[in-house]
Amino acid sequence: MSEYIPLKYYFDRELALHLADLIQQQYPHFTRESFVDTVSIEVENKELKARVEVIANILKQHLPTDYEEALAILLKILGPENKTEEGMFTKGYFLMPVACFVEKYGMGHFDLSLNAMYEITKRHTAEYAIRPYLIANSDRCMDYFQFWAKDPNSHVRRLVSEGTRPRLPWTKKIPLLKNDVQNNLSLLEELMCDSSRYVQKSVANHINDLTKENPEPVLTWIQKYISDNNGINRKIIKHGLRTLIKLNHEHALELSRQVEKGVKLYEKK
Repeated sequence: MSEYIPLKYYFDRELALHLADLIQQQYPHFTRESFVDTVSIEVENKELKARVEVIANILKQHLPTDYEEALAILLKILGPENKTEEGMFTKGYFLMPVACFVEKYGMGHFDLSLNAMYEITKRHTAEYAIRPYLIANSDRCMDYFQFWAKDPNSHVRRLVSEGTRPRLPWTKKIPLLKNDVQNNLSLLEELMCDSSRYVQKSVANHINDLTKENPEPVLTWIQKYISDNNGINRKIIKHGLRTLIKLNHEHALELSRQVEKGVKLYEKK
């Protein structure tokens, strides 16, 4: 059995060499030795998120100053799409600094950056990168989400749910979309019957996040959703209500029982 190595230790000199080799093929003026040496020094004694941010910052120093030109280079090193629903961190982890680069430096090129996230998330994830954009202009992001929720790629559909989670692990909490839980729920409704387990898990986790913030509107929405739809995913609903169920929340327990039995819920009088 191989020894477990914390993810942060993958963001070291070897990763810098890998990125440098990929970038230099697309941008011959890239100063490979300077990039690798600087990364090697700056990541020492830092945790995962800090290491990723350091590498993104050093990329900024070594790529063209024009964001559009720099981004075009980075998009050329993404590699093939991940055709499975696994490996976003184990195989695509080296793209974390690229996503962070877009997160930190792309706000002035909003549409260009969101389109870059669309491509990045097919290989790795943009669930962290998109959050500052949501805070800056949720309306503009939601315009994209309407299309992404119907995208044939499950990684893109998952981004709609995962990127908007109020309590996404490894990052700061964000407010509800436009400060209204109904906006989050409207996005999730499109994904409630998604065929991908990868997407289903994200939707359930998002629902669970919402129940910690404002449970009753979420429970009312779930009740109405099940009443209006014959094709429901019991696992999404039960997993989404797991925190309330552990707390013996009466309404959540009733919903769980009804779903388990496959009985249509009645509208509350």
